[in-house]
Parts: sequence; structure tokens; C-alpha cells
Amino acid sequence: MLRKTKNFLQASHINYEKEHVNPLIVPEKVYVLKFGRNKLNNRFIVEHTYTWTGRIKISKISLRLHGQKGPHEFQNEAELLQYLKSHIQYYLNS
Repeated sequence: MLRKTKNFLQASHINYEKEHVNPLIVPEKVYVLKFGRNKLNNRFIVEHTYTWTGRIKISKISLRLHGQKGPHEFQNEAELLQYLKSHIQYYLNS
């Protein structure tokens, strides 16, 4: 999941850590990927479900960068990468 995003983070020499969270109340699964150069204070929160064929269907991707007031929400990984490439340096240098 988020293979292109992970490749972008590795190419930029940014550390990341991933974990799966399974909430009890909602049927959606949650995947959290924390990233940052020194501290892992930025994160992606991906809400997804599985189709009847076993494929992953992403409902929403939320990006919470350190220092921002509210999360940015994306429908797919391409929109997320476009945003990251244009804004990530500002938040990682601060």
C-alpha cells in the first residue's frame, strides 16, 4: 500500500515507520505511516476496505504534516504525491 509514496520517501532519505490499526466500531481498516527526517512527527492516515475479491479499496488518505492546523485529504495516491513534491521541503526543514 502506498508503494510510490514509500519509494519517494526513500529516494528523499526520509525515515518512516508503518503500522496497521483495526478499529472495533467501523468496518474500515486504518493504515498509519509516520515519517520525518529526525522525528517521525508527520503522518499519512489511510482508511481502506477490502473488496470481495480481496483487493484493497482506499476510501480516504489524510496527510497531517507537523505545523499544519488541519489534515489534507486525498482520494488517491497520485494526488498525494503531487502535493508532497511541491510542499514537503518546507515542513521537513523546519
